[in-house]
Amino acid sequence: MKPHIALFALAASLALASVADTAERNIRSWVDENGVTHYGDAPPPEAIKNGSVILNEQGVVVRNIPRQMTPEEAAAARRQQEEEARRRAQDSFLINTYTKVGDIERLRDDQLALIDSQIDLARGSVTSNEQRLESLKKRMANFRPYSAAENARRLPDPLAAEVVQTLGERRTLQQTLAGLETRREETRGKFGADIARYQQLTNRPSIR
Repeated sequence: MKPHIALFALAASLALASVADTAERNIRSWVDENGVTHYGDAPPPEAIKNGSVILNEQGVVVRNIPRQMTPEEAAAARRQQEEEARRRAQDSFLINTYTKVGDIERLRDDQLALIDSQIDLARGSVTSNEQRLESLKKRMANFRPYSAAENARRLPDPLAAEVVQTLGERRTLQQTLAGLETRREETRGKFGADIARYQQLTNRPSIR
C-alpha cells in the first residue's frame, strides 16, 4: 500500500473510532409519567412512548427522539397527509387544466345545465306519477273499504297491486329527484371552491 493511502486509511479509521467512542458516551434523557427527568444509556420502554433526547458528554442535546404517537394520533396524521396530498394534486390539476377562471365557469355551467335537464325530466315523471295515483284513487273509491255503498264490491287484487306499484314508483322518483337536487348544489359548491382556489393560485379574475 502506498504511504499516502495508508495514512488516509489510518486517519479515517481513527475518525470512525472517535465517532463510535463519542456515541458510546452519549446518554439519554427522558421524563417519566410523573414528570421526573432521568438520565442513562438504557431508557425503559416508557421513554419510547414519552419521547427522549440524546446528550453528548458535555450535556448538549444532539438529537431529539419524539414521543410515540397513539393509534388515534397516527391515524389523524395519516389523514392529514392524505388530505395534503389530495390538495396538492387538485392544485396541480387546476393549474395544468385551465388557462383562466372563465374556463372553469363554462365547465360549471355545462354540468349544471345537464343536471337541470335531468331534474326537469325527474319532475315530469313525478307529476305523471301523481296524476296516475289520483286516477287510481278515483277508481278505488268505487270499492270497499273506500266506498260507502252497500253493494260495493271488494277492492280487486290487480287494482290494489297497481296502487302499491305506483306508490313504490313515486318513492323512487322522489328519491331520484332529491338526489339530483343535492348533486346540483354539490356541483355548484365544488366549482365555487375550485374557482376561489384557482384565483388564489394565479391571482386571476374572472375573464370569459
